[in-house]
Amino acid sequence: MEELKVQPIKEGTVIDHIASGTALKVLSILGLSKSPTATVSLLMNVPSKKYGKKDIVKIEARELKPKEVDKIALIAPNATINIIRNYKVKDKYKVKLSEIIIGIVRCSNPSCISNLREPVESKFSVISRKPLKLRCYYCERELTDIIENIVI
Repeated sequence: MEELKVQPIKEGTVIDHIASGTALKVLSILGLSKSPTATVSLLMNVPSKKYGKKDIVKIEARELKPKEVDKIALIAPNATINIIRNYKVKDKYKVKLSEIIIGIVRCSNPSCISNLREPVESKFSVISRKPLKLRCYYCERELTDIIENIVI
């Protein structure tokens, strides 16, 4: 007999297939770790037929904005987003990493025009997916530590 460890949510978002041990980073980039009012369920290292182990984040009464989904794609490229309404999955899709990343990641070069007081949004092109590497559109610096440079 299966046992439910976490209750289903009535409305909100379930982020599934997060790589094991990455869910806390997802909470951080979504700003949920600083939100005392958000109702969030976090499952870490749960069994997965596909990946062996995975993490799951359930967020009640909130649907993710496209920019938030793009951030998740940077740190959890296999994640699946489930939109829940009235306890049922109304929409389900995999995150997709775009070829061009705009306004989500900060350039590690302090002299880059995107880090100065100019009205310029950061812009990166994906040069490698495994491992993930980005190149700044303005100064061409390669960025390998993406998680540390995600704009929260």
